[in-house]
Amino acid sequence: MDDIGRSTLSTSLRSRHAYTLVRRFIKTGIGFLAAGLLVGLYMLTQRELFGVWPHPYLRSAHMHAVFLGFVMFLILGVALWLFPRAETGDTRYRPERVEAAYWILTLSTSARFLGEVARAWSDADGLRWLVLLAGVGQVGGFAIYFFTMWTRIRPVGSHLREAKGERF
Repeated sequence: MDDIGRSTLSTSLRSRHAYTLVRRFIKTGIGFLAAGLLVGLYMLTQRELFGVWPHPYLRSAHMHAVFLGFVMFLILGVALWLFPRAETGDTRYRPERVEAAYWILTLSTSARFLGEVARAWSDADGLRWLVLLAGVGQVGGFAIYFFTMWTRIRPVGSHLREAKGERF
């Protein structure tokens, strides 16, 4: 196989891998939405039928599942799909790093969600550490994702339209 054939094959495999990651981000986000909605429904039922206001840890778990788990995973997946492909020779963007960010974010967000749900009924030191370390993992996962994607956040043609006076 010549160099052009290898390059085309490599690009094809990278594209397929990227689209698999896109679907994984989006489907995982939908899973977090379901978890957040279930906790939200539980809190609503407790408040409306039994007069029990939700525990702060349940509210935090609900918000993390919906806002970080659902909204951010969808944003990250769609960004991966829509941003321009990495330029040839770009050493910063690597699909493996985005996949590592996905796993770190998924595991950290899941651990934080489950840890905060459990904290509503237990004050165990292990749960405190779980929630804290999961939060650190979330920050790290976002840092890896945006470090990796930074060079893909660039204009593709829009700078030419802006130079002609077109407004967005």
